[in-house]
This record gives sequence, structure tokens and C-alpha cells, in this order.
Amino acid sequence: MTTSSDQPVPDSSAVQTEMLGYLTKRTGKTWATDADVFGSGGLSSLFAMELVVHLEKSYGIAIRGADLRVENFRTVRRMAALVERLRQPTPGGSGA
Repeated sequence: MTTSSDQPVPDSSAVQTEMLGYLTKRTGKTWATDADVFGSGGLSSLFAMELVVHLEKSYGIAIRGADLRVENFRTVRRMAALVERLRQPTPGGSGA
């Protein structure tokens, strides 16, 4: 599969595992893939931006516009789905 990055395309399970580790390291708390990371009340809007930057750098994606909705970052499963969707080639793109 051709992507906009030279990084290998991770599968959803690998993204979930990595993100669970990242959240545990940053918060000192163990998370489940479907846990609402913002519903717990302990995470700030600044942390939300850290998540965006982490995902962009780790997976070679650009999160912009409508993709910046909190719903895309509420759970590890949703973050992994966002990464997977953004790593797909753009229809009609050059494929380069």
C-alpha cells in the first residue's frame, strides 16, 4: 500500500497497543481501549493537543479540520481508527 509517508502502515491493534502504553506513561494510569480518556476528568485540552502531535509524529499523518473533533480522541479504539483512516491513500491522488 502506498501512503504519504515512508513509515510502515500499522494495523489497528498495533496502534491501540502503542497508544495504551503512551497514555499509561503520560498519566500513570492503566487504560482500556474503550475507556473515555476525557470523561475521566483528568485530562486537559492541552493534553488533547499532545495526543494530536503524538499521533501525527508517530504515524506520519496530518490531523486537520473536521478530524480534530474530540470524538476522534475519546478512546484508544477511536484514535486507532482515525490513524487507520488517515493512512489510507487519497482517492484520485497521485499514489506517490
